[in-house]
Amino acid sequence: MTTELVRIAVGLAQQAGALVAAGRDQAGGDPAALEVAAKTTPTDVVTAMDRAAERLLAGELRRLRPDDAILGEEGAQAQGSSGVRWLVDPIDGTVNYLYGLPQYAVSVAAESGGAVLAGAVHNPASGETFWAGRGTGAWLSVPGRADQRLVVTGCDRLDLALVATGFGYDAALRARQAAVVAALLPRVRDIRRLGSAALDLCFLAAGRLDGYYETSLHPWDYAAGALIAAEAGAVLSGLRGRPLGAAVAAAAAPGLALALFGLLEDLGVG
Repeated sequence: MTTELVRIAVGLAQQAGALVAAGRDQAGGDPAALEVAAKTTPTDVVTAMDRAAERLLAGELRRLRPDDAILGEEGAQAQGSSGVRWLVDPIDGTVNYLYGLPQYAVSVAAESGGAVLAGAVHNPASGETFWAGRGTGAWLSVPGRADQRLVVTGCDRLDLALVATGFGYDAALRARQAAVVAALLPRVRDIRRLGSAALDLCFLAAGRLDGYYETSLHPWDYAAGALIAAEAGAVLSGLRGRPLGAAVAAAAAPGLALALFGLLEDLGVG
């Protein structure tokens, strides 16, 4: 079953990615053409293409796997009887998408019994598709190239670690997150804030980062990326003995995990 779920996840992520890329091209340099609306705060936005891509994903899943459940960021929901649930994020990194920054992705994951079995994260701007099945390793597909197996870095020194994070949309939450970054920055090589949790986890899997953490995520933000990172050898944690994503999603190369997670706990993350 995992092979079929991976095939579907990859295909749908790429199909929805083509749709959102076409929408961005048509909008050109005019963000208003993307029909932007606010969600939880004025800075937390959704575009017409977020909704269109989620309709495509949900519709195709109902056609391909009518007995599966669906949960999407923009409200798509369906009950299922198969025991499989799909977690879909039509555009992870909507603010980047709005501004034309090439760092956004479609994320599609399938879980069963609380475990993610398959996941795909597709960046339409780069053409990269990161994907994994449980127990089958993590991979990167790029048109015109052979698939590349992903492996995390061998970094084992906190002071040499490149660490990514992200920020919420509530002003008070951002202030607390900024205080953590200010304390963390002198202890690591550098910090990156790239704007897509799904891609951050995939970049960790690909060796482009050594560590990652973020608070206040939803399952559709990290489900696919977390599986890809884990299959590439990353250690994942929710900190303080909690499950991944309950309050925090933290991930790191194995040689770095103990030191990074301990420091994040000391700094009050989560």
